[in-house]
Amino acid sequence: MGILDRLVLSDGQWDRIAAHIIGDERTRGSSGRDNRMFVEAVLWIVRTGSPWRDLPEVFGSWNSMFRRFSRWSRKGVWWRIFAAMSEDPDFEYLIVDSTIIRAHQHASGGKKGAEDQALGRSRGGLSTKLHLAVRGLGCPVRFTLTGGQQGDAPQAEALIADLPAGVVMADTAYDSDRLREIIARKKALAVIPNNPSRARKHPLDKHLYAQRHLIECCFSKLKQFRRVATRYEKTARNYLAVVTIAAIVLWIR
Repeated sequence: MGILDRLVLSDGQWDRIAAHIIGDERTRGSSGRDNRMFVEAVLWIVRTGSPWRDLPEVFGSWNSMFRRFSRWSRKGVWWRIFAAMSEDPDFEYLIVDSTIIRAHQHASGGKKGAEDQALGRSRGGLSTKLHLAVRGLGCPVRFTLTGGQQGDAPQAEALIADLPAGVVMADTAYDSDRLREIIARKKALAVIPNNPSRARKHPLDKHLYAQRHLIECCFSKLKQFRRVATRYEKTARNYLAVVTIAAIVLWIR
């Protein structure tokens, strides 16, 4: 079985995202040339976790593909596609959580230093924390990066800002008075277990809380893309683009 027999996108899936991609066959220069094969080349890298230099020749020059990927990251093309694909009519549930992503040693050395590139140092080495918000369909609607040592609750406010919800779910790490107040101002129900140290306990709807498994499933699906499961990108922007590309695939499956 050859490389072209294992392309990620079907014709229908490509048609869904093609309208949101810059350039087409009528565009002068190389920006609009063979967009589909370029996107498939990037998906091959994200799916396999291989170095860019190992990109099969059938996709073209690895260096040209990498520079174009980075240019699209800088211009926000990947995020624009994600925004168009991630329209979820289910406004009932909003679930937040985070996961630690181990960073490969090649991910260090960014020009602005590890902290500016969402890399944290610990006994286990370099790591990035991926903070995620998921809707009731189990697909991501918002995500952000921090260094691996950063706490969860401080990132939750940005994750849920301006997103409608009837219920906001999270685990004990998110149990803070500030977050509960923010959720209440959204006129939503906070379904968050109490921290054992909390003096005044809040009620917990255990039946609703059981739905929190949706975000764990989402993390599992994202990490099936090997370049998401391990961070190789030196810059936070390019690694966030990798996560965004994997998230797009989850939405169009």
